[in-house]
Amino acid sequence: MTLGMRLRERRERFAKTQMDAARELGISNVQLSRYESDDRKPDPEMLARFAEYYRTTADYLLGRTEDSSPEPGPVAPSLDYAEFERFISDPAHGTFFKDYLNAPEERKEEMRRFWEFIREKERGRKPGDRQGE
Repeated sequence: MTLGMRLRERRERFAKTQMDAARELGISNVQLSRYESDDRKPDPEMLARFAEYYRTTADYLLGRTEDSSPEPGPVAPSLDYAEFERFISDPAHGTFFKDYLNAPEERKEEMRRFWEFIREKERGRKPGDRQGE
């Protein structure tokens, strides 16, 4: 299987259109189409972005292994799901995550990771501090 075929297979596995994947990767859909059709080869940085985005390894995308599972990386802080559920139940916050309760499990996990990112960025922030300071 070629690199382009593997890119397309991973995109379809995550039920992404070329337009959606290209936008989220920060490239044009024409560029993504060229990668998927093997008309162009991604540079090492782009290959790494594909691997991260499609939750796999560069070795899998390059055909060096048939194992598509991502490499073990640093352990992310464990999410306190109960705390997250309390957070989104607050009407002031819940609208941001309004689709959480009805979302598929994969989307829920993305939302929880995003919340963890926000929580980490805001840790130690005092009332009156500007956001991001």
